[in-house]
Amino acid sequence: MSPYSARLEAAQRRLQESSAAAVVLFPSRTLEYLTGFAEDPSERALFVFLTADREPVCFVPALAAEQLREQTPLEEIRTWTDTAGPAEPLSALLDELQLDGHHLLVDETMWARFTQLLESLLPNATFGLATNLLSALRIRKDVVELEALAAAADAADQTMDAIARLGSDAVGMTETALAARIETELAAAGGESLSFEPIVGSGPNGAMPHHTHGDREIVAGEPVVLDFGTRIQGYPSDQTRTVVFDGEPSERFKQVHNVVRKAQQAAIETVEPGVTAGEIDAAARRIIEQAGYGETFIHRTGHGVGLAVHEAPDIVAGSDRLLEANMVFSVEPGVYLPGEFGVRIEDLVVVTENGCRRLNTTPLEWRV
Repeated sequence: MSPYSARLEAAQRRLQESSAAAVVLFPSRTLEYLTGFAEDPSERALFVFLTADREPVCFVPALAAEQLREQTPLEEIRTWTDTAGPAEPLSALLDELQLDGHHLLVDETMWARFTQLLESLLPNATFGLATNLLSALRIRKDVVELEALAAAADAADQTMDAIARLGSDAVGMTETALAARIETELAAAGGESLSFEPIVGSGPNGAMPHHTHGDREIVAGEPVVLDFGTRIQGYPSDQTRTVVFDGEPSERFKQVHNVVRKAQQAAIETVEPGVTAGEIDAAARRIIEQAGYGETFIHRTGHGVGLAVHEAPDIVAGSDRLLEANMVFSVEPGVYLPGEFGVRIEDLVVVTENGCRRLNTTPLEWRV
């Protein structure tokens, strides 16, 4: 059995235990997880109807039918043409599935135009989100997923090593030029596409956690936040290091970097099955608060990583989500001082039977 067939069967078992009649999938990471079909949404209606008691049914544009047959285990495929449009054949399929008057769970990323199309054809149905039903399947990674995540993390490690070797040659480069170099190195390491737009935050730009990159030049003695990743077999890496390419940074930066590094280590040492996600966040936050920088740690400690760069579990204050073996998430505490600099250190970890293992292995020090 392919991993996709097994995942579809597991989703159907969960559906049997729920009050919903069907899950309606849409081009998304969820559809990719369950079927292997990786396609961006378009203006053409494409649904997969997953019910508890029959084979999944695809409703797709005729031009995509052969692609579905070749790339997925899905066998029942209904098509529509641009000439006739989707409304009439979709209405007939919905009648066949007898979904009106029932509760349906739709993909949370489904475009409003397609949700409204379903609502117009199913006036007596109620709608909810499929997230709660399916996130429990995706939250623990299987062997195939773990291998892909490890390969993507290794590509990020190779890239960080290559960027660190620039040393003083990075001084004078713009953030955008360095981001382009990161993209080149990720591809050379086997990366298939970016996990997200690389973050290169130099000096005060590093104090903005989601600054991407701009025309500011790298300056000797200034810290640079580097956050990037690549995808392999669809699965992403996500790593952050804060480094100084040349010269000597301020003593305050050295102190803050040391605090963040200790906070990350404390959080990672807390990870094991049965611990809550909130306890991981608390372990990191405690170190930063004790150092007097609590108000500058302005985001959660981490997020789950799978086909989506951000998915369950959230490693956030107060979360009572118990960790389980084979969960994968980031551990990325940070301190951000507006107008001065920012420091973030991030690794992905896999929960094991008695602790965790890092997927990233590059040095954590600021000096390259």
